[in-house]
Amino acid sequence: MRILLLNPNTTPAITDRLYQAAVEVIAPGTELVPLTAPRGVPYIATRAEAQIGGAVALEMLAEEHRNVDAAIIAAFGDPGLLAAREIFDIPVIGMAEAAMLAACMLGRSFAIVTFASALGPWYRECVEMHGLSGRCAGIRMLDGAFRSISDVQEEKEVLLVELANRAVAELEADVVILAGAPLAGLARKVKSRISVPVIDQVQAAVKFAESILALGTNKGIAGTFRRPAAKSTIGLPIALQRRIEHTD
Repeated sequence: MRILLLNPNTTPAITDRLYQAAVEVIAPGTELVPLTAPRGVPYIATRAEAQIGGAVALEMLAEEHRNVDAAIIAAFGDPGLLAAREIFDIPVIGMAEAAMLAACMLGRSFAIVTFASALGPWYRECVEMHGLSGRCAGIRMLDGAFRSISDVQEEKEVLLVELANRAVAELEADVVILAGAPLAGLARKVKSRISVPVIDQVQAAVKFAESILALGTNKGIAGTFRRPAAKSTIGLPIALQRRIEHTD
């Protein structure tokens, strides 16, 4: 299995964090192909940035989808996920959706804990998009600035653990998700200090990707995610243009 680990922000250090966390759980024979967005923002935190990241993710997938068996959009709010499933034939896994579905298998409710207050509205809408509002006990975010997005998990580790345990106590959450690509790998380091199971978002996404590939399912030609009919385009990157125009 070759799985594309697609980081739709422009920070290579975050891609490296995602990759290092993901390779801890890959099955024998699985190859991860990490890829960082060539343009966009250093990290995605708002609706507008998610729209930009989603468009860039589609461009990256248009370039790479024939070289891999599946892809992971490795940003917690799943920018571009549903559009990617519509356009491309390979399985495309959202990191947030995978983490939330894994959490649902471990408890009746989960809490999302993250490092910045700006992420709250976008993450809340992501939960709603996936139809999981009834299983989400709440979203808790740290206030205040941080020095570096690449090192935010080290800088805020103690505060994130405290916030997670408060979420368990106040929201009666059965599971905690440490959310946001910069927090990839943190769950392993802090799980003994949090009183309920803790989900690592990218590890969940990798295992779901492997499982779906092992099931051997193919994209259907009906349903709402069937590939749209060909349409002419203007000014798009050539690979995406060909995919939309059915000339690839």
